[in-house]
Amino acid sequence: MDFKYTDTQVAIAEMVRDFANKHIRPEMMVWDEAQIFPVEVFRKLGELGLMGVLVPTEYGGSGLSYFEYVTVVSEIAKVCGSIGLSVAAHNSLCTGHILYFGNEEQKKKYLPKLATGEWIGAWGLTEANTGSDSGNMRCTATRDGDDWILNGTKNWITHGITGNVAVVLARTGEPRAKNNVTAFIVERGTPGFAAGKKENKLGMRASETAELVFDNCRISDAQRMGEVGSGFKQAMKILDGGRISIAALSLGIAKGAYEASLKYSKERHQFDQPISNFQAIAFKLADMATEIEASELLIYQAADLKNRNMPMTKESAFAKYYASEVCVRASVEAVQIFGGYGYTKDFPVEKFYRDSKLCTIGEGTSEIQKLVISRDILK
Repeated sequence: MDFKYTDTQVAIAEMVRDFANKHIRPEMMVWDEAQIFPVEVFRKLGELGLMGVLVPTEYGGSGLSYFEYVTVVSEIAKVCGSIGLSVAAHNSLCTGHILYFGNEEQKKKYLPKLATGEWIGAWGLTEANTGSDSGNMRCTATRDGDDWILNGTKNWITHGITGNVAVVLARTGEPRAKNNVTAFIVERGTPGFAAGKKENKLGMRASETAELVFDNCRISDAQRMGEVGSGFKQAMKILDGGRISIAALSLGIAKGAYEASLKYSKERHQFDQPISNFQAIAFKLADMATEIEASELLIYQAADLKNRNMPMTKESAFAKYYASEVCVRASVEAVQIFGGYGYTKDFPVEKFYRDSKLCTIGEGTSEIQKLVISRDILK
């Protein structure tokens, strides 16, 4: 295996760092405090091709691989987890679902707008009563001639208010029946489709999270993706790639916390010497560095399999599970290294700390990742 970053990755990383320092870092705490979703930043990211990293150039995207995608998400998350999360959700969920399962007409209609950042995408799977138990969803789609009528609510949806278009998974069969879910594309402004409650969150506060509400929402059968009943299988494949997204997000937050801690440990003096001289601090940094390196290797293993269109359910679960847990540990240790200052908003690590926990929950909890892994190794 070649462990070197490609020239493209190096160039993209530099571009993203420059962008983040210029357009994200100065305002990120304002957005965080007020829970502002900065749409204008995503328009600018779209101009750089970062809202359609994996979308082929024929549909207006950058046509890059998962290696570059991991680079983009992790570099943004080193500065702000919220913006990294929204970039990941837009690219891998809504945009990714249409890319992989939409027909040619749907791809031509939606991908150029999503890939350029003209439109923001949302993806609706989770419901209030069905987090990990997504096979028991209550949001339904009922056939009415050439149309479908959607009723129900989706919860914890990234870009649930601002999103211009949503990919929605709705039940089209009996509860818990096999092949009982179908995927639909629903545009904002469709009668019967509205945004609901916006969540007031611990972290990732600049990444908008809200309900999607469907009240006799009528859409054409042309908005259906794939065969009736194929939606759950589609969603599981999308979540395989989504695990790489959240792993990359976790990697970026962990690196941000580590790099801030490393710098601070050399600047902060106690007993007439930098605190990095003390073994208690040096060993924390050693653990952080080791676990971050291991996370990165797991992530790129999964990304390599994804690039080659090979099975990677277990490997993406490895990466998501380990990287997200490392992200939390690194953020906790960062606050500890900063001491009292780490508990204030004047220093960056308290935000890494708050943002990190979502990574062990979103797009499949750590417990679900262990379930996926254990099923694979025990089959």
